[in-house]
Amino acid sequence: MDYSVRAVRADEWQRIRELRLAALQDPVAHLAFLETYEVAAERPDSFWQERAAGAAEDGPGAVRQFVAEAPDGRWVGTVSVLVERAGTETFFDDVPEVEQTHVVGVFVRDEARGTGVIDALFEAAAEWSWSLSEPRIERARLYVHAENVRAQAVYRRLGYVPTGVRVALHGSDVANELEHELLRPV
Repeated sequence: MDYSVRAVRADEWQRIRELRLAALQDPVAHLAFLETYEVAAERPDSFWQERAAGAAEDGPGAVRQFVAEAPDGRWVGTVSVLVERAGTETFFDDVPEVEQTHVVGVFVRDEARGTGVIDALFEAAAEWSWSLSEPRIERARLYVHAENVRAQAVYRRLGYVPTGVRVALHGSDVANELEHELLRPV
């Protein structure tokens, strides 16, 4: 693999915006993301600047965004990781029993699929999760749309297993997301 994976920097907000907009134009974006291209494209620069600062390598620590960078500097993939504290309500209206991270915003450009980029991004996400000492993370989780079988297969290959938890997709009465988890290595 000719790509390097690293955490974003706060001053890279324009590149973060560009990659997110590319992700939202993917043919399966409606299955993978909770926002649309149109909504994201209308967000002001200040939104992207705050997002970058919060997820940067020297950010406050509750969120980290990783990117895969080609030798020419082009960003070809990303994943973000959110810390979810035990006993605190999450975005999905649940309250985790253990300290955990939540993997979101997974995207790899077409030309980098099948090259190991997704593996490297998830390795960085897991390493960051397990490196935290406060809180000490016990598991990483993600949600995947019930119809996104391609993503489900990738997540299983990466060691994430279905927990049996299903949640309604925000804004839908019929679509479901399936929870998968990766437990902290012993």
